[in-house]
Amino acid sequence: MKTSSTVLVVDDEQTHRLMIRLHLEEAGYRVLEAENGRQGLEVAEAEVPDLVLLDVRMPVLDGRETLVRLKEERPEVPVLMMTAYGSIQEAVKALKNGAWDYLTKPLDAEEMVIKVGQALKVAALDQENRANKARLQERFDFQGLVGRSPAIISLVEDLRLIAPSEATVLILGPSGTGKEVVANIVHHNSPRRKGPFVKVNCAALPETLLEAELFGHEKGAFTGAAAKRLGRFLSAQKGTIFLDEVGSMPLATQAKLLRVLQEKEVEPLGSDKSIPVDVRVLAATNTDLEAEVKAGGFREDLYYRLKVVTVDLPPLKDRAGDIALLAEHFLALANEKNNRQVKAISQEALRALAGYPWPGNVRELANVIERGVVLCPGEEIGLKELPAEIRNEPPQAGWFKTGVSLREAEKALVEWTLIQTGGNRTQAAEKLQISRKTIQNKIKEFGLEEVGLGEAGSEEGLHGEIG
Repeated sequence: MKTSSTVLVVDDEQTHRLMIRLHLEEAGYRVLEAENGRQGLEVAEAEVPDLVLLDVRMPVLDGRETLVRLKEERPEVPVLMMTAYGSIQEAVKALKNGAWDYLTKPLDAEEMVIKVGQALKVAALDQENRANKARLQERFDFQGLVGRSPAIISLVEDLRLIAPSEATVLILGPSGTGKEVVANIVHHNSPRRKGPFVKVNCAALPETLLEAELFGHEKGAFTGAAAKRLGRFLSAQKGTIFLDEVGSMPLATQAKLLRVLQEKEVEPLGSDKSIPVDVRVLAATNTDLEAEVKAGGFREDLYYRLKVVTVDLPPLKDRAGDIALLAEHFLALANEKNNRQVKAISQEALRALAGYPWPGNVRELANVIERGVVLCPGEEIGLKELPAEIRNEPPQAGWFKTGVSLREAEKALVEWTLIQTGGNRTQAAEKLQISRKTIQNKIKEFGLEEVGLGEAGSEEGLHGEIG
């Protein structure tokens, strides 16, 4: 039997480990060994095995606790427990904690090899199914970048060259343009596609936790560190790590990230030992990092380490010719997600979509189409299924009719303009041909402070981010 699978054997009995090694190597497996649970976790950190054979009763750290920690860090790796006949009850408990199966001592060599093969086959099928499902939902091939505009054609050509490389990539673009989609495409079309793809939103974690989350920590390294943690970089071994919103990373953490990029090793909090890492780094931001470097908010040396290759994503308003194609793409995804059978988008609705400025970019378009699918009573999304700002209708229908006061008409006009600009005061003032100070006064006078701002609540009308 020919196989490249690696099996980690964790057992405190040397002669027993030797026997297992001989039979597994004869069956074509590569074998790693550890004499207790703690050593087994260290070996699994340094080189992720495809399967673990784990004894229940061992000194230092027993099999049950080792199993729990293994499944926390590597849930996809199958674990076979080994136990004496009188301790089968413990093995059954281990099954509830995530073990794939158990073997009783003294081991039957033939049974062991058969179960190892079965576990690896099931794990491989599970991994393949997860990958297929991800590709179906997010289309991580180059066709995931839907469009025929020159900007998208050029982007796809660049990504076909970038993905197979090992280069660090900095993905730039406004919120909602698809930075995470591009990161997924780069990983899934790289030689590391079979390895893990670990995502970290640097803006979502408090400064006090980001460093520990990225680089790991030892037990007791800080208050609340009740157990050792690998960290995202070590979890991404042999794969890719995606640092989203990297522009929000604190300066102290930036210095440690720079060391990881330079030395290819991490030092967990509370440890004086460095651990080698083999990880490709992709980073993304909608921040102007050059301006941040000049302002002292981002390290210049880290900036140049990250931008080995730069990918700039255009806003949707600069690729209006792609809107119809993207709408059809999101229609198919929304149908599948919501178990609907909406077949088309009307020409009237498509014209309205094409005429909208899309301040929230591709993410906003995806949400609008899903909304249309959910609200559509028939087989075609019409104009009435689109939001008012896209239908280009005033929010208060009939405000312009006779009998409406000048104040009511002025309020409706200001409100509608704010909706059109996503709450951006400067753009609204330009459209109305008044000063920004005047529109601020009108907003306060009419109580329109929240109009057009969406969930983010930003004065400049921020929208959801695709990547």
